[in-house]
Amino acid sequence: MALIVQKYGGTSVGSVERIQAVAQRVYKTVKAGNSLVVVVSAMGKTTDGLVKIAKEISASPNRREMDMLLSTGEQVTIALVSMALQEIGQPAISMTGAQVGIVTEAEHTRARILHIETDRLTRHINQGKVVVVAGFQGISSIRDMEITTLGRGGSDTSAVALAAAIQADFCEIYTDVPGILTTDPRLVAEAQLMDAITCNEMLELASLGAKVLHPRAVEIARNYGVPLVVRSSWTDDPGTWVTSPKPQGRSLINLEIARPVDDVEFDTDQAKVALLRVPDKPGVAARLFGEISRQKVDVDLIIQSIHEGNSNDIAFTVTTPILKRAEAVTAAIAPALRSQSHPNTDEAEVMIEQHIAKVSIVGAGMIGRPGVAAKMFATLAEAKVNIQMISTSEVKVSCVVDAAEGDRAVAALRQAFEIPENQDRSRKGSQKPLLSSPTPNSRTLREATLTATLTASLLTTPLPVRGVALDMNQARLAIRQVPDRPGMAARLFGLLAQHNVSVDMIIQSQRCRIVDGIPRRDIAFTVSRIDGESTQKMLTQVASELGWGEVVLDNAIAKVSIVGAGMVGQPGVAAKMFEALAHNQINIQMIATSEIKISCVVAQEQGVKALQAIHTAFELAGSEKFVVPA
Repeated sequence: MALIVQKYGGTSVGSVERIQAVAQRVYKTVKAGNSLVVVVSAMGKTTDGLVKIAKEISASPNRREMDMLLSTGEQVTIALVSMALQEIGQPAISMTGAQVGIVTEAEHTRARILHIETDRLTRHINQGKVVVVAGFQGISSIRDMEITTLGRGGSDTSAVALAAAIQADFCEIYTDVPGILTTDPRLVAEAQLMDAITCNEMLELASLGAKVLHPRAVEIARNYGVPLVVRSSWTDDPGTWVTSPKPQGRSLINLEIARPVDDVEFDTDQAKVALLRVPDKPGVAARLFGEISRQKVDVDLIIQSIHEGNSNDIAFTVTTPILKRAEAVTAAIAPALRSQSHPNTDEAEVMIEQHIAKVSIVGAGMIGRPGVAAKMFATLAEAKVNIQMISTSEVKVSCVVDAAEGDRAVAALRQAFEIPENQDRSRKGSQKPLLSSPTPNSRTLREATLTATLTASLLTTPLPVRGVALDMNQARLAIRQVPDRPGMAARLFGLLAQHNVSVDMIIQSQRCRIVDGIPRRDIAFTVSRIDGESTQKMLTQVASELGWGEVVLDNAIAKVSIVGAGMVGQPGVAAKMFEALAHNQINIQMIATSEIKISCVVAQEQGVKALQAIHTAFELAGSEKFVVPA
């Protein structure tokens, strides 16, 4: 017998008929010998309707009262689902977030879960009841009993947190699509259903706007080893498994606010190649990395900075043994790029830098927490370590530093993020993520065989690209002439963290200019478009104090990204992405990479075209067209 948590979204319980269908599915699961906890969202568009009413009464309603209001939507659903189960003979009981013991921070409308008191829940399960729980909500403490809500994606978060707390065999997320697709089916109708995906890949896709799972839910699954499966509530299809790393024995206290960083990684086997002043036009990155791919040169980080005049810079890192080959390829292609340069620009130049190291912090807990990257930069600044390159993803922030400063950087970061000294992740070269089977011993033999096969497939023959995502809700800020010295990144991103501004891509220009006797570089980064203007204003106000120049805002951008654990060690992946964009005359404005993600900023008007071109280039389309229910 398995202990299962099932979560049903708003469309799955959007009518009496749909609630009755959910009850039948739950009843069938119990009759198969399983114990069940069911987490539900508010019916259909109930939450949107409640928000609309509140806005009609108050332009800026009190956050506490909003939590009191919005929590009622799920309470309606749990009562109706419990009634439907009782009507067909299945014992059931409905419980609010407070009754089930979900204790959160005292942060109305955006609380994170601290812990779950499971005694009452377990007692009802042992009595043979299906426990129907209101998702999206909790209480600030047993003493205060203040109702809180978890923010967007809160029901997913509730379900996975409950699965972790009661050590469920797995958690099923029922939604209006058949599983996780290679891209948004509203943009590419032939998007293909995936059998399985790793938690790290899903974190990247979720953070990029794939709305099937919220990143917070995936973060909990990753941290506690909760196996997830995303399925359609309209069919009996098997859906998509989200495979988790082996659990690290984390405490269930401070469940969502435990330490954000799990590890510090250090790679000394690195060298940097930079190509300065290349033409700012479609096809340049494709030509460079196409040739690099043909010469079997495997690239780690890739950074393309924002344009300066009619040119920009592209830098990448490689392992030391292949540096000579990478240098030769870059030097050979530079003359061809020079001939394309604008007459008023300087010639392209190849710059090589050895004796560098890449130091990274790793952890799913950094999602949506602006202060984590800022703390890394501040720690390096205090250790007198200058940052040469920055690369970010949802689960990792990497900085290239001087190799001689590497040990000092690692020691400082381990101390700052409380990582045990004996947890040694220093490495050379790239590592593939380790996965554990999502199949506990108590699961049925059929499910065990299926999920073990899927996990083995991910481990042995990973596809280089699993999905393509498009984010049309970002803005880019560029700060010109930032002093190039330890501590500037810390001050900048610390300031953003103080104002609760989350940063996505971060790019430092490779060109260094001497202005007023001080070496200076440009820094560009992307934020949510809603934060763009206020952030520009704030940074402009402190520009003279901190010694940097103009702060430029661009709202007309889109970020298109490819994600896949299988791209590690495959040189041609980046080239194929860039070639697809070049073929469609789409200019790349910025590039940033991590081990499992490559992101390009393009003009907003070309965002959808860019996604479709890349999806086609990697042959991700299936034979079936998916239609998302209205």
